[in-house]
Amino acid sequence: MTKKKVLFVATVDSHIELFHLPFLKMFKERGYEVHVATDTDKPIKYCDKKICLPIRRSPFRLSNFKAIRQLKKVILDEGYEIVHCHTPMGGVVARMAGKKARKNGTRMIYTAHGFHFYKGAPAHYWLMFYPVEKYLAKYTDTLITINNEDFERAKRKFGKRCADIQYVPGVGVDPKKFEKKMSAKAKSKLRAELGLKDDDKVLICVGRLDKNKNQGFLIRVLKELLEKDDKYRLLLVGPDELDGKYQKLAKDLGVSKEVLFLGFRKDIPELMQISDVAVSASKREGLPVNLIEAGMAGLPIVALDCRGVRDAIGDNGKCSTVNDRISFVEKTIITKKNNDAYTKSMNYTDHNKSSFGLEVILRDIKRVYYA
Repeated sequence: MTKKKVLFVATVDSHIELFHLPFLKMFKERGYEVHVATDTDKPIKYCDKKICLPIRRSPFRLSNFKAIRQLKKVILDEGYEIVHCHTPMGGVVARMAGKKARKNGTRMIYTAHGFHFYKGAPAHYWLMFYPVEKYLAKYTDTLITINNEDFERAKRKFGKRCADIQYVPGVGVDPKKFEKKMSAKAKSKLRAELGLKDDDKVLICVGRLDKNKNQGFLIRVLKELLEKDDKYRLLLVGPDELDGKYQKLAKDLGVSKEVLFLGFRKDIPELMQISDVAVSASKREGLPVNLIEAGMAGLPIVALDCRGVRDAIGDNGKCSTVNDRISFVEKTIITKKNNDAYTKSMNYTDHNKSSFGLEVILRDIKRVYYA
C-alpha cells in the first residue's frame, strides 16, 4: 500500500524548525511520508525528503517564478494528500504551484502567520498584499488564521472564495520548557556570564532584529529608564537582520554597555528566568510566540499595542499605544516595582497553557487536518 504524503512549504528552514517540528512528527506517527520544501537542501528532523527551491522572501525576485515551476512538477509527481504552506512567499509559491494538483485531490492549506494588511497598516501594504491574498484565496482549500483580527477579516473578505476559514491560535508552545526552575545560584551564575549583576533590572526582548520588531524603540526606552535608575539592562535575543543598525543606535545614545545583543540563543527559558520584565515594541504580529513564552515563564509583559499582541497577552500584560515612550517607561517601572504581585495576580502560566499550549494547538490542528 502506497504511503500517504504531506508537504510543508516555507521560505526558510528556520521557520519549519522553530515552529512546525511537532506537526511533522505528528504526521510521521500517523504513517505519512513527510516532505519539506524551503530554500535549502539541509536535512530537517522528521522530514523524509527535502526539496530545495529558489524561493526568496522578497516578492520582487524573479527566482520565485522558477520556484513555482519547480514546485508544480514536484507536487504533481508526488501526489500529495496535503500541502501545507507557510510564510508569505511560501504561501504564494505553493498555492500557485498547486492549482492543477488540487483538481486531482491534493488539499491546499495555508496558514497566515499575520496578514501584512491589518487595521492601521500603511496604505501600500494594502495595495501590495491584499489583492494577492484575495486572488489566492480561491486556490486555498483551508485558510488558517492565528489571531482574531485576521480571522474576522478573512471571513468577511475571502469567505466567498475560500470555503474553509479556520482560527487556530498559533503554533503552540510547550509549557514543559518552562517547568524546570533555576536555583538562585544558577541564576546568579548565568547573569555573571552575561556581565549582569544580581541587582540589575533586566528587560528581555526575543525576536530577530528588524524594522517590524522595532527594537530601536526599546533602546530609546532604556535610555529614559537609565536616567531614572542606572540598574536597568536590556537583553536583545535574536539574529541581526539590519547589519548593526541597532548596535549603532545604542552607541549613539550612549547605552552600548547596557544593551546586550545576544544573537540566536537556545536557552530562552533560562534567559527569561534571569529577567524581570518581557518587553515588545513590534509594529505588527501574527501571534507573538516570545510573549506567550514570557507568560509561561511567569514574566510581567509590557508591549506596544498591535494586532497579535492583544491576542497573546489579553489582560495579562500592559499595552502602550504605538510609539508612546512615556507610557511605556511608566508601565515598565510600575511592573518592575510590583513584579511578584503583578505576576501572581495575572496567573500567566495557567492562562497560556490552556490557550496556547502545544497539546491544545495539536488538538486544534488535528481537527483541521482530519475534519
